[in-house]
Amino acid sequence: MTLARKTFALLSAITFFTFALSVSALADGTRTWEQSKFEELIKGTAKGIALRSEGGLELAPAFKALATTPSTYIWSIASDPGGNIYAAAGSPARVYRITPDGQSATIFEPQELQVQALVVDKKGIVYAATAPDGKVYRLEETKAASAKAGAKSWSATPYFDPGSKYIWDIVLDNSGALYVATGDHGEIYKVSANGQHALFFKSDEVHIRALALDPNGNLIAGSDGSGLVYRIAPNGEAFVLYSAPKKEITALAIDGAGNIYAAAAGEKRPGGATPGVGITLSTPAQSSPAPGGALNAPVSSTAPTSPFPAPGLGATGGSEIYRIAPDGAPSRLWSSHEDLVYALAFDQHGRLVAGTGNRGHIFAINGVDDFTDLIRASATQITAFAAAPGGGLYASGSNLGKIFVLGPGPESEGTYESDVFDARIFSLWGRASVRSAGNSNVELYARSGNVDNPDRNWSPWTRINFALAAGSELKIPPARFVQWKAVLHAGNPAPRVDSVLLNYLPKNVAPEIDDITVQPGYRYQPISHVSGSEPPTPGQPRFDPPPPAVRDRDSIGIRWSAHDDNDDQLVYTVYYRGDGESRWLLLKNNLSDRYYSFDASLLPDGGYTVKVIASDAPSHSPGEALYAERVGTRFEVDTTAPVIDNLTATLEVRQIGKQIDAKQIRVHFRASDSFSPIKRAEYSLDGGDWQFVEPVGQLSDSRTEEYDFRVAVPQPEAAPALMAGNTANDHVVVVRAYDRFDNLATAKSVIRGK
Repeated sequence: MTLARKTFALLSAITFFTFALSVSALADGTRTWEQSKFEELIKGTAKGIALRSEGGLELAPAFKALATTPSTYIWSIASDPGGNIYAAAGSPARVYRITPDGQSATIFEPQELQVQALVVDKKGIVYAATAPDGKVYRLEETKAASAKAGAKSWSATPYFDPGSKYIWDIVLDNSGALYVATGDHGEIYKVSANGQHALFFKSDEVHIRALALDPNGNLIAGSDGSGLVYRIAPNGEAFVLYSAPKKEITALAIDGAGNIYAAAAGEKRPGGATPGVGITLSTPAQSSPAPGGALNAPVSSTAPTSPFPAPGLGATGGSEIYRIAPDGAPSRLWSSHEDLVYALAFDQHGRLVAGTGNRGHIFAINGVDDFTDLIRASATQITAFAAAPGGGLYASGSNLGKIFVLGPGPESEGTYESDVFDARIFSLWGRASVRSAGNSNVELYARSGNVDNPDRNWSPWTRINFALAAGSELKIPPARFVQWKAVLHAGNPAPRVDSVLLNYLPKNVAPEIDDITVQPGYRYQPISHVSGSEPPTPGQPRFDPPPPAVRDRDSIGIRWSAHDDNDDQLVYTVYYRGDGESRWLLLKNNLSDRYYSFDASLLPDGGYTVKVIASDAPSHSPGEALYAERVGTRFEVDTTAPVIDNLTATLEVRQIGKQIDAKQIRVHFRASDSFSPIKRAEYSLDGGDWQFVEPVGQLSDSRTEEYDFRVAVPQPEAAPALMAGNTANDHVVVVRAYDRFDNLATAKSVIRGK
């Protein structure tokens, strides 16, 4: 037995044995799946769990729905010392009074479309602003004359009419003066406690959207158009503190130290404010468009409709929150491309919280780009905050119009379910490693399955004893998909999960060879491999750039594509076999590249096929490697030139008329090739241009072709005196023939003149 035969037989035996053991063979190298970053954790499902931007899970503040109103939108809320909530709502326009236990009553039903803003003074009097073409109403609780003893009702009287299209916000100072922010002309009015009113400030912006009072009694105002934050002194003198990169200031908040927090949304456009799209409400047609966008829930209507703008809603480009220090220095704290900030407030710890849409999230802003995703509410937008008893916060939502209570303490229990991880290959699940605090108040579970939907007959949740020093085995069935769950319980110390890491071992599967291409007449140039390049992601397709190919008739190029679902390192062996032969002969082994070129003259002329075997042996222990093989398409090798024989060239003379002799050369030869048909033949007379000639029978489709043709001898142009000598009539005929592989043969014949 030859060495090549022994090598192939041994390799075939190993291949068969390895495939027989493939049921128990597992891929080399334990892999891990870790989740700790905010971008990873946000993909999971949190209930009562807050996600920190720096990564990790903690219990969220207690959060519950207190009341659901008949109105779709709640624009503003305020609370009185007794913990009662007053909600300004729209569609339909109402002011609701909601007690701390959730009992709701309508205390005002205006003719306008919206109750846009409201405040409550120290005496419990409610000031409510309506829009569009609205007014400020004064709402007071009175004893109903017709009711039984102790019953109360509410009276509503017009308090101030600014004559403006929109009223966006109102605020009360310590003296009881009411400031009214309006739209269409960017004006702020001041209404004193005795009802006297006057224009307090006029901006060159179209709308004044938000108001707040600083500790020094200055009015802080935010505009729509250029995104300006004004500080307006009690005497009406204004100074622009900041021009935000966004176009519209949607919310303001001021802490006890005098830091101003401003939320902004919308992209600035050349030319200033631009009308936007409004929410559709039942109303007689209105005449003036205004900026702002639409809440994303449709509102049914049976009457003529018009767009009514809402602060910040529908703005593009996300939101940003800025902090303006008491000395006027601004800085950006937070930004989001997905969330729009509609409300700002402070929790019982003095931490800034932001109500957003259109995903209904509440964020706690801890510092520059440091935040916690606290809550995802059952309303699309969180539009306002107000103080709640005990240090908590009331929050209002739109789509649907709800009132929630946030805090002050944490949830008693929170659950987080990770997203489903796809190992892409049937895998054995090992141990879990968890970084956490308050482990006595943290439970961890895992489950696995072979479909991507956990509801479709996965294994049950199995608890993980992650407190063990070496980690705990998951004890879940081997499967392709996995998911983990954390349950946090309130306690001391406070529970926190910083990261969860699962170890797994994918089952080894054999590599696959997808395609083989053989290109006779081409040579592949080596591709330089970058040292230290990142390995491909497990389970993802590996991209190998095609090798540069150069034309080289003396070479044969072979390239192939292959993949391994385990992303194992592969090594290749190339064999060849001639037509009619039964054994494969080794051409090249230990190839890491997916191409190979060789000298065509190494093979005798004939037809061949190649076989490529791929092995994942470099990534596995001896005896655990798997193989795959594929046979390429047949190709032919012909490096031997044809043979030209029986070449004869004779001069023939024919007389035309009485004096003219026409001379011709008759050429005859045979061209033959041992393997491929003759492709074409040409001749040259006396060093002239090559001329194509057809074989006898015209078709050139045989390995042997006969050629028989005549060539007219050109008449000499020189003078007769110069034609003396025996060589003047000598002629040289050269012929050449090509086979199908462009191998060339030449021959010549000399005709001596007479």
